[in-house]
Amino acid sequence: MKIGILGAGQLGRMLALAGFPLDFDFVFLDPATEACAAPLGEHIHAEYEDEHALAEFCVSVDVATYEFENVPAKTAEYVAQRIPLLPAPVALTVGQDRLSEKTLFDQLGIAVPRYMPVATREALDLAVRSIGLPAVLKTRRLGYDGKGQAVLRSPGDLDTAWQRLGGTPDRPAKLILEAFVPFQRELSCLAVRGQDGQMVFYPVVENVHRDGILRVATPKAADPLQAQAEDYARRVAEHLGYVGVLAFEFFVANGQLLANEIAPRVHNSGHWSIEGAEVSQFENHLRAIAGLPLGSTALRGASAMVNFIGDAPDNAALATLPGVHIHHYGKTPKPLRKVGHATVTAADADELASRLQTLQALIRTAEEG
Repeated sequence: MKIGILGAGQLGRMLALAGFPLDFDFVFLDPATEACAAPLGEHIHAEYEDEHALAEFCVSVDVATYEFENVPAKTAEYVAQRIPLLPAPVALTVGQDRLSEKTLFDQLGIAVPRYMPVATREALDLAVRSIGLPAVLKTRRLGYDGKGQAVLRSPGDLDTAWQRLGGTPDRPAKLILEAFVPFQRELSCLAVRGQDGQMVFYPVVENVHRDGILRVATPKAADPLQAQAEDYARRVAEHLGYVGVLAFEFFVANGQLLANEIAPRVHNSGHWSIEGAEVSQFENHLRAIAGLPLGSTALRGASAMVNFIGDAPDNAALATLPGVHIHHYGKTPKPLRKVGHATVTAADADELASRLQTLQALIRTAEEG
């Protein structure tokens, strides 16, 4: 089977690596000249709106998917009219707009922080009076890894945030104001839904961010919020007729889940599953879109994922660490760029904590040097 992937970044790269043992071949469409997944298949080097390239893409593959949620809606619709595109474009449409996400969560009875759409400077004042401060002003689209948002702690922050996030006097802005959540933890739930409606779930993952970027993701066996996270993810997946991996990010406040956002694709917080689960998120996504039975999501032991941000430690140093599995993305080092990750595996939680501490010390040394 030949699988088409819209986008050829590190997620496309890891999908291809998971698909080769299943005898899948890959075609990527991506405008980047040095797309890091391109060496793992055929690379159609074109803009996403290029209909000639899209037609070539569609006749080259049996089924298509995407590796990031900012594929233009018209591109997704063009592909879906010609070949199976999974997940369906409706999931992409919802996942691209924070207001659409929050509206869907409300519709499905999923708890969310208070929010209001903001289109004008006056509307921002009204939303702040209604929701209160602190609050978070976000762009409705294209924000990721801490980009496209500003924390408002006092009335003096409003003008700066408004100007930075695209507010202008002559056209409506597409922003959303959300109540600031004093959360105790950040969790994600990775769900997989097959074409037959079967669903499997990975253990919820506890995530640690710095500068808005995920640094460490640790799956938690028998977490007390597992059932609630699965219920929320199931509601969304079934409502959307979803096929593939769906990532659902949550805040934990007062022992309960508050929905943050969904990602209609494989997700950074699931990278640990390559070595840490019986079947990785990448293989299960491919199984789902290819119509194969889904694989086991059971843990193989204790594990965690650590991102390499900006640059990675030297391979020789990493290779000395027991239980550390290295994944480079073939990207040029750049500040705040995800250039790779390591999965850390161990027999138990204590050994995992010790190995994580050693790895993180090595990463700090690399960042400082």
